[in-house]
Amino acid sequence: MGFFKLLREDIDVVFDQDPAARTYFEVCLTYSGLHAIWAHRIAHAFYRRKFFFIARSISQISRFFTGIEIHPGAKIGRRFFIDHGMGVVIGETCEIGDNVTIYQGVTLGGTGKEKGKRHPTIKDNALVATGAKVLGSITIGESSKIGAGSVVLNDVPDHSTVVGIPGRVVIKNGEKVRKDLDHHKLPDPISEVLKKMEREIHTLRQELDSIKGVKRDDD
Repeated sequence: MGFFKLLREDIDVVFDQDPAARTYFEVCLTYSGLHAIWAHRIAHAFYRRKFFFIARSISQISRFFTGIEIHPGAKIGRRFFIDHGMGVVIGETCEIGDNVTIYQGVTLGGTGKEKGKRHPTIKDNALVATGAKVLGSITIGESSKIGAGSVVLNDVPDHSTVVGIPGRVVIKNGEKVRKDLDHHKLPDPISEVLKKMEREIHTLRQELDSIKGVKRDDD
């Protein structure tokens, strides 16, 4: 596909994904996600030709103006859509398929200083929701969804929904995998610790009152 036809597709996907988009003029001038994708396509072309300094310079200028950091080495397919976009980070060895959508605050990053493939592969038609962190050389399957705020450290099968910290598959091929966790109810580890402490304090109070021979109305 020609370069300019690819840019036209990037505009068209905005109208497909965002009901707030009104005119081509508005989209071209005001959508930071679109600007970041266009800058990346140019930077990636330089990167493939080993003009690494020019490529990184373009990506950093784009980061300054859009708030979206995409390493020029990342491979991004067609009709990629970044909604809002502020705080998005996409690492060097990321591979993103076609028709992928990600939202603000998403990190597609590594887990350390390892060499080689160290960032995620996102397959076609996947969606990564607000604030999700997908870390390491893992694969997010085709048509899968990552819930908002999730931290994903393992491979996700095709046609699955993942939520939580760490991310767990709750829906696969349209069927619920876990009965005890709804996809909109993310686990809160801090709340769980506080509840456990509250139960332990209540038990200690009961034991202390028993020793003192005191009976409380709330027991």
